[in-house]
Parts: sequence; C-alpha cells; structure tokens
Amino acid sequence: MAKESFDKEIQFLRMLALTSGAYSRQQFADRLGISVHTFDKTLRRLKEIVEAGFERVPEAERRQFSDALRFSYYDTTDPMLLFLYRAKSMKETESARLPLLLEALSERSHTALELLELCSARIEADAALPDEKTIRSDLKYLEGVGVIRRETGPRPYRYRLHDDLFRDLTTEELTELYDFVDIVANTQVPSVIGYLLRDGVKKQLQRRVGAAEIAEHFLYKYHYYSRILDEAHLFTFLQAIRERRKIRFLYFSPKTRKAYASKNTNPLFEREMEGKPAVTLPLKAVYDHQYGRWYLLGYDGRFGYRKFRVEGMTRIEMDAEVPEEFYFERAAELDRSLQHSWLIDTGAPVTVRARFFHPGEGIPNFVKDRVVQQGQWGTIVEEDERSFVYEIIVNGTTEIRPWIRSFGSSCEVLAPKELRDEMIAEWKGIFAYYESVREDL
Repeated sequence: MAKESFDKEIQFLRMLALTSGAYSRQQFADRLGISVHTFDKTLRRLKEIVEAGFERVPEAERRQFSDALRFSYYDTTDPMLLFLYRAKSMKETESARLPLLLEALSERSHTALELLELCSARIEADAALPDEKTIRSDLKYLEGVGVIRRETGPRPYRYRLHDDLFRDLTTEELTELYDFVDIVANTQVPSVIGYLLRDGVKKQLQRRVGAAEIAEHFLYKYHYYSRILDEAHLFTFLQAIRERRKIRFLYFSPKTRKAYASKNTNPLFEREMEGKPAVTLPLKAVYDHQYGRWYLLGYDGRFGYRKFRVEGMTRIEMDAEVPEEFYFERAAELDRSLQHSWLIDTGAPVTVRARFFHPGEGIPNFVKDRVVQQGQWGTIVEEDERSFVYEIIVNGTTEIRPWIRSFGSSCEVLAPKELRDEMIAEWKGIFAYYESVREDL
C-alpha cells in the first residue's frame, strides 16, 4: 500500500471512530480534505482488508465493516483497528505471493527455484508472475524478520518456516504464553508489535484446539484509538533517532479544521492545503497516558525545539543526517529543559503546592495511594489525620492541571496563586451549569 494511502486510512479510521457515524459522507470528506469519490474508494478498500481476515468463514457469516468497528467490552477481545497494520506497505502482488510462500514452507523446506515454480503455477493467470530475483528478495525479507530460516547444507539453500518455538511447546505451555502476551500487549506501550504476536500465538492455538476451545481470560476496553493508529509512525521516528536523521512531513495542528489533504498529481486540480510542511530533527517520542496521545519532540535551526502531535503528521519521509556531536548537544539540551516537565512542557519552573484530603475514617486511603503512584518526583511535605500537602516543581501548570482537577473535592490548590484562581474559576463555571436545575428533577 502506498505511504500516502496509509496516512489517509489512518486519519479516516480515527475520525470514523471518534464521530461514531455522526457525519454524512460529504461532511466526512470535507473534514478530511478529500472528495466523496475518494471517501467511497477508501471505505471499499478498508472493507476488503477487514473481510480478508475472515476469508475462511462462510460468506453469510462474514463481519461487516461497521461490525468490526464496534467498541464493546464483550463483542471481541481483539484490538480494533489493528487490521490496518496487516495491509501497511503491502503491494497487491506481495499480498498474493507471500501467503503462498509461507503456506508452502509450512509443509516442508523448499529451494528458491522450487518456490518460483510453485508461485508461477498457483498465481492467477491475469496477475504478474514473479521472477527468481523477486522470490529471492522475498526470502531475504522473510528471513530478516524471523519468519523463515535457512537450513544448513550445501547450495542450493533450502528454507523452512521458523516456528520451532510453537512446535516445541505443549498445548498448556502455548496457552500460558498466549495469556502472558495478551496481558503485556494490552498494558505496555508501544503495543502494536505485541498485538501482532498475540494474533500469531492465537492462530497456533486455534490450529491445535479449535477456535471454540480458546478461553479469553482477559477483556480490555480501549478509549484511545490514536494510541494504536499513531504507532504506525513510531518506528520511523525511532529509526531517525538512531540514525540521527531529520524528517520532513506535512503537519495538521489541532487547531486546523482539516486532518488530511489529498496529494494531487494533476496540476489542473491542485489546491492549497491547510497542512504546513515541516522539517525537524527527532529527539524524543513521548506518550501521554492521560489523553492517549503520542508526541514527537524535535529541533530545527529556524524555530528551535518543537513539539508535534503525532496524529497530525502525514507524508513522513527521511531527510539529511546531522553530525553526531550536534545531535547529542541538542538531545542533552532538551533533556535539561524537560527536567521538571510533567509531560513535554519546557516553560519556566514553578512550585505547585496542593492539599489532598483523606477519604474518611475506616476507608482505605486511595487518595494518598494514587498521589504516591502518579505524583512523579513530587513529595509529601506535611501530613495530619485529615489531609496531607503535596509539593512539586514543574515547568508551568498547564499539564499538571488536569491531574489535579481529576481529584475533585479531594484536592485544594494552595500555590501558586494564579493556578488557585484558575481552578476556582473552573469550578464556578461547572457550578453555574447545574445552578438552575430544579431539585425535583
């Protein structure tokens, strides 16, 4: 799949999940910056990807696309939107050829020429037939990612499926492995690679005991779809960080009305895009657990250190490499500016003091437990039977404010005065919403 198409489908799925069908086709297309025709074509493509995952199920029982995007606790334990990764960067010819290679290698070992003959015989007549160079390239790729292995012996080399782990494990051990991978994939960040491993282990279990016999011991509900979708770009960032290379991309800020713009190749239909071209040197990728967002922190010579919401980044491409000394100087400077950052704020440090109230006599002190667990480097400086005072130095108060607000009446801001006044104004505004409601309602 083309890189631009993958960006479009990421934004398409994000908006579909967030709006839950509230937009019409035209509103959806306008918000994405594409035509209604492109909207329909993208929807058809996504339906094909979803249905490809259920090709062994009778036609009458196949899930519809809308069913695959239902977010319910008990409909499925499979992570939604993951199907998109199975189609990422996969050309149509590869999607037809690679399954044939893997199916043949799962039965017994083969040479490259044997696999070429097998593919030529089984690929549809109207499809492009592979040559020996293509097959060898496929084998090199599959060996590199650990799916197949080359057997020892003289030329011509023979290849077989690299599934020794699954062959050697008993059914009980495989079930325990599946449960462990399920927990880790659903609780750690990043998660997509864990999801794909979970999917592979689950298929091995299904081959042994059947789909009906697999017990799902854990159920997870995901509220942050960007977490899954944005991990498509995370490994590109990590590669750029390792290689000390800049990246260039088209950026749509949260204030931009559109989330995507089609890449027009016909100059007669070229139009101005609302996204802004950007070039930056990636230094750090940060995940915000509170809102389920990924951020990229980078540096460029014109604007200095910059922060980007990953959900607004499209058409990401590698750019020039920078000297090692320059890179580590920028990275060290960024670390110093983030020393007192609650998340990614690089503003002036300020001391925040807040009083937290105990929940009451005889009730477990979940308030203090949560402050100790989530309060990062802050400390409890005073405590009595009724409350305790928490103190922390942070870069600005914008990022810590939602955390403080989440404690409701169990927290009172003592300092700084500006934050205390802002919290008072917020709670007065909330009170105003309910002030006129009759008590008998």
